[in-house]
Amino acid sequence: MTPLRAVVMLSALLAATAGAQAKPVTGSAGLQSRLIERATQTREIVYFLQQPETHTFDLYHDYTETRPGVGQYLNVVRAGSTVSNPSAVILDTGDRLETEILKGSAISAAGIDIGEQVRPETEVVVIRFPAVGHGASTRLRISETYTDSVRYRVEGDELIWDRAFGRVDNAVVLPPGWRLTHSSVPGVVSSTPDGRIRIDYVNPRLDEIHVLIVARRRNP
Repeated sequence: MTPLRAVVMLSALLAATAGAQAKPVTGSAGLQSRLIERATQTREIVYFLQQPETHTFDLYHDYTETRPGVGQYLNVVRAGSTVSNPSAVILDTGDRLETEILKGSAISAAGIDIGEQVRPETEVVVIRFPAVGHGASTRLRISETYTDSVRYRVEGDELIWDRAFGRVDNAVVLPPGWRLTHSSVPGVVSSTPDGRIRIDYVNPRLDEIHVLIVARRRNP
């Protein structure tokens, strides 16, 4: 393919994409669907990697619920991952919340709409809290442990973390004794008080960024 033809094809693709995205929304509901949460940005997530041989990592994600009448949070577990040890707290008050893990037909039996087809292997973490009142808000922190042997693993002497981030603010804390060698997406590298390496990523896009981290053990 000649460079000129490639440029023409790219221009046509960009024009088609722009046209597909240019459809305006109308009405208050349509506008809210475009503006809620992503623009205000109340979500933060931090991953704490355990040693890679375990394929396990802890995380917490914070978010503020402002929609009147909402009193439930659903976290659908990604295919290939398993979840354990869920917990939740209202940060405004310190009140602990009950959590529940539902799988397959139990999700449908509970009448929960997860926004996608429920399969036998589908898992969802359900957190219920007092419904938000008009003009009020609730700040939540949800903690979980995940195991995922595909996205978090060891290859040779290297730690591999390969995961997509959909939120704006995302951070990954490496296990003790590991140093960062490569990151496919720019991030801010710092050190935690206990000496672990932390990488903070900002995703300004409306879709996901796919982050590949490679790390090696520190020299004794």
